[in-house]
Amino acid sequence: MPRDTLSDTSYPRKAMKAEMLDAETELALAYAWRDHRDEEALHRLVTAYVRLAISMASKFRRYGAPMNDLIQEASLGLMKAAEKFDPDRGVRFSTYAVWWIKASIQDYVMRNWSMVRTGTTASQKSLFFNLKRVQAQLEREAQASGESLDRHQLDQMIATEIGVSVADVQMMTGRLAGSDFSLNAMQSNDEEGREWIDALEDDGPQAAEQVEDQHDSQVMQSWINQALDGLNDRERFIVVARKLGEKPRTLQCLGAELGLSKERVRQLETAAFEKMRKQMTPHQREVIAYLT
Repeated sequence: MPRDTLSDTSYPRKAMKAEMLDAETELALAYAWRDHRDEEALHRLVTAYVRLAISMASKFRRYGAPMNDLIQEASLGLMKAAEKFDPDRGVRFSTYAVWWIKASIQDYVMRNWSMVRTGTTASQKSLFFNLKRVQAQLEREAQASGESLDRHQLDQMIATEIGVSVADVQMMTGRLAGSDFSLNAMQSNDEEGREWIDALEDDGPQAAEQVEDQHDSQVMQSWINQALDGLNDRERFIVVARKLGEKPRTLQCLGAELGLSKERVRQLETAAFEKMRKQMTPHQREVIAYLT
């Protein structure tokens, strides 16, 4: 069904004039489509129930979506229903189509209601379309009985009524509280006003932190170089290969290269660290903790 057809305001009126199918005719058309892929039968079956799709689409206008788009989505759901309908089940096509039409409209509304993805689970979808209704009903019942409900009590009652968690209720309440706003919107109407995005805290390292980190790295490197100067060539080779290379080498790998056992390499490594520890001040010994 082309979208430009739906832009014609007379389309709903035309749909209302479509034929009304009795049960026998509907069944015959369904069999003709399922068994023989009779496109004329399909067209006749779908056209007869476009009025149902339009009626259901009108119930979702309060979510701010254009009526033409809602009718388009409802019609898509109707066609999916016709494609999957099994006349042997013994139910009327209209009864079966209601679920597909509603699902198609709901998916469209939730996709377009907010830039932030909403309703990714069945419980969230149920909340999106039922929260305000259930909340209003609970508030009316509480008022009639003279009760006063705080926000937490109301959230718990809504969660129980819909069958979801309190956390989901609180999340969806916040999402439905207002529409999306651009971070590039101005905070005020003043010419010198700033955008909201300018008020967000930068998660990256600040300049002072970068300077401190660079200084600490330089100091640590100088301490490591001083400690390595007190080792012999083999000990220095083992420490560098084991702790300071981009990819630390294993004891077994070093043993094979040096002609030593894995245990002997481990002993030399331990001895090297002990030698480094003795020639360092207490403050500088954090180098050993860093390496080990």
